[in-house]
Amino acid sequence: MAAPQHLRALAGMVVVTLLWSTAGVVTRQLESARSFEATFWRSAVTCLTLAVYLLMAHRQGAIPSIRWRDPALWLSGLMWAVMFTCFMVALTLTSVANVLITMSVAPLVTAVLARFMLGQPVATRTWGVIVSAGAGIAWMYVHSLSADPKAVIGTAVALGVPIAAAINWNTLQRSGGAVDLVPALLVGALLSSFVALPFALPLQASPADVAWLAGLGVFQLAVPCVIAVRLARLLPAPEIALLALLEIVFGIGWAWWGAGEEPAADVLIGGAIVLASLTFDQLWIYRSGASR
Repeated sequence: MAAPQHLRALAGMVVVTLLWSTAGVVTRQLESARSFEATFWRSAVTCLTLAVYLLMAHRQGAIPSIRWRDPALWLSGLMWAVMFTCFMVALTLTSVANVLITMSVAPLVTAVLARFMLGQPVATRTWGVIVSAGAGIAWMYVHSLSADPKAVIGTAVALGVPIAAAINWNTLQRSGGAVDLVPALLVGALLSSFVALPFALPLQASPADVAWLAGLGVFQLAVPCVIAVRLARLLPAPEIALLALLEIVFGIGWAWWGAGEEPAADVLIGGAIVLASLTFDQLWIYRSGASR
């Protein structure tokens, strides 16, 4: 890729991670909307935004162009729904730092599942990184248990995000790129809305809450996800994975600055272990071209 185009793509991914990272601090501004109701409003607005985008991008051919009968589309959409739902519920149970650091293990979970779903071998180096990152997560678990048992439940719910992301990525790889990610995102947002609605009733969100959550649906999910889908065609996977780690740094910083949620020392220690392990893994792949 030409240098200017590559730099623009890199800058685009930084903007994407910055937008993704705003969920935690915005969630802390909510007055009355809780877990499933917050999930419902965010997913519903995301669904509407993506539907408008598809109609504008493809005009009359938007619906016919979607491969509705492809099982991979529905599996991918289901995994997006799990990610959308688990993320918002986890944020209501534990700290932003716990959620983001737990989510960061997605590349490692993806590598392990690729061994079973795609038959790709897992390098010895990656097993070492998995053990190291797992130690960081375990450190957070142990100290969260002693401080606040609810945080352990929140971290466990957050684990649904990287697991679903790993299944999603391997499903798309297995389909040979035949599944368009944007319609799969639409399916995921729609499923997440339907699943969350019964648990959200009676709706109690204030107008301010709905406005905050609508902003998340547009600017924290729909817009950056569509941009990321387009940039995935321009940037190598290791670069995207490495840049995605910025969401953790941005997200913790937003919550600290905008909501006064200072991360505990134990979370910072565990997070540092996880981030160092993942950064080493991605830099190794990028510099040497090694496989997982």
